[in-house]
Amino acid sequence: MSAAASAPELTAEPALVHEELKVVPARHYWRWFAGVAVLVLLAQFTHGLLTNPAWEWDVFFAHLTADSVLHAVWVTLQLTVYGTVLGFALGLVIALMRLSRSPLLAAVAWAYVWAFRSIPLIVQLLFWFNLAYLYDELGVGVPFGPVLWSFGTMNLVGAMSAAVIGLALHQAAYAAEIVRGGFLSVDPGQLEAAAALGVPRLRQLRRIVLPQAMRSVLPNAANEIVSLFKGTSIVSVMAIGELFYQVQVIYGRNGRVVPLLMVATAWYVVLSTVLSVAQYYVERHFARGADRTPPPTPVQRARTFLHTLKEKR
Repeated sequence: MSAAASAPELTAEPALVHEELKVVPARHYWRWFAGVAVLVLLAQFTHGLLTNPAWEWDVFFAHLTADSVLHAVWVTLQLTVYGTVLGFALGLVIALMRLSRSPLLAAVAWAYVWAFRSIPLIVQLLFWFNLAYLYDELGVGVPFGPVLWSFGTMNLVGAMSAAVIGLALHQAAYAAEIVRGGFLSVDPGQLEAAAALGVPRLRQLRRIVLPQAMRSVLPNAANEIVSLFKGTSIVSVMAIGELFYQVQVIYGRNGRVVPLLMVATAWYVVLSTVLSVAQYYVERHFARGADRTPPPTPVQRARTFLHTLKEKR
């Protein structure tokens, strides 16, 4: 029998109706087991936190909002803000130097990044703290010639100033690479088109490069800010009354190490969460050019959920 003769037999078979198909949902047993195991572990951990007397929650709540702790939190925030603002301002300059067509500027910027990323932060802080030991006087005058005006360095750099300088210079090295990566992520064809239209270079940077580069800069920059915020605890070696140092002073007096460490942990978690929320909204602001209909925020979702509940009632 030929193929042409057998074709009607193939087409004559009744087609399966979509509604008659039996739909069997996929069952992920291992996923359910993993979920249950995670819930059990979380329940056990929470139960241990609430029932283990070694945590000493009464001591924790007694010192959580103490005046000395709140002042230490303020000092920590000051160090973070100063280090972030100065570090990213200097980092922007270094990033532009690395992208410069001048071999000298690019080499100096590369050497700066290499040096400050290679030296540990604690070593940098101690160098600045001991500036008076390294240089008795600083002066202004003719290069390699007579000094016209000089001043002593004994009281020039205090502990707080040394901490801010060390944190800012250290942060600038990482900020420069973050900003440079953001600039490189922008399509160079846009700059060529802007140059062809006669747009000045400063306006190209301000209106074309920066708005687009911020979308790739912000996640990494936020990570660096959070790391800097937690890294301010390293200035405790200079006896600055930031959060971790103040907690050490308190538990050195009363011997309650664990609850006082939990006080520091709670403040670090709360403030890091605030920074993460700010990061979310800043990223949402700069994403408007790429996503004209961004997803609703958690607050908007909560309002929609409450509105739906009211309508059902």
